[in-house]
Amino acid sequence: MSEDAQRQDLRKRTKQYALRIIRLYAALPRRREAQLIGGQVLRAGTSVGAHYCEAYRSRSDAEFVSKMEGGLQELDESLYWLELLVESGTIPMAKLSALLQETNDLISIFVSCIKRVKDRMKIKTQKG
Repeated sequence: MSEDAQRQDLRKRTKQYALRIIRLYAALPRRREAQLIGGQVLRAGTSVGAHYCEAYRSRSDAEFVSKMEGGLQELDESLYWLELLVESGTIPMAKLSALLQETNDLISIFVSCIKRVKDRMKIKTQKG
């Protein structure tokens, strides 16, 4: 798969992730604590794709890394809020296991992308 095809795939994947987060929020109980935690995961989970879109259009490796690191922070935060939904008994683990797995998979992908570009930046600096 070409680099451009991989980028397009990750754009679609982060958008699908955001849509899953939106559907999760819509299905949450109307209890105050569920809505409060849900609002946090909604904000963090839907911003991952926006960060990736910004990274995708970045003008430099440094800008790409910065935007991807922002997306990684949102993924880490999403994971935290999703875990709270399970551990508080708001949503059974069985209903969130696939979304938790996707969150962890995206974290791994973002970390790999950031590391690859940072390594490339380091090589350019050494040659420079």
